[in-house]
Amino acid sequence: MKLQGEISIHGRKYARGSDVPWYRVYPFFIVHMLAFGGSGFLMAYSTNPAPLLFLYLHGGIAITVYTVFYLALFGLDDVKWMFINAALGVLGIYGQMGWLLSKFGKGIGAYPLSRSVIPFLYFVLYTFLLRHALLDLAGAREDEGKKQKVEYSYVATSVLVSLLLYYLDHRHPHATPGR
Repeated sequence: MKLQGEISIHGRKYARGSDVPWYRVYPFFIVHMLAFGGSGFLMAYSTNPAPLLFLYLHGGIAITVYTVFYLALFGLDDVKWMFINAALGVLGIYGQMGWLLSKFGKGIGAYPLSRSVIPFLYFVLYTFLLRHALLDLAGAREDEGKKQKVEYSYVATSVLVSLLLYYLDHRHPHATPGR
């Protein structure tokens, strides 16, 4: 992957425009974000949720740091489109979070939207990272034809997963928090 800004990885500095192997970036961020995103999910939706201010501080700081890294790794234009696409995909995210919560006997509608901001933002950051990982793993970043195939496959798979999760989520009545 070609860096869009300066970054330091394991004490080694990489200048803007440097090529960094995918395995130096994605495994760290995928595992790290899964841990922080998982903790944000648990803090937001557990039986005894964290206070909203703590959730926003904990998640907000981490999301800000990830966004700064994303700017260095992927550039302003890609990060801008990440947030634009996220705004367009809120209903899909809402459905997928609803399905995930249903696995814990809870329903997304039982929570105020303010409680879902941090888990939603983690979801956006994680799916953005997955798309970029797929582009690099497929060697498609510099090959427009291959890139288009990877992106179409990503969109088609995402839509199918969203529809499946929406269907699965609406087969059962939702529980309320604390049940």
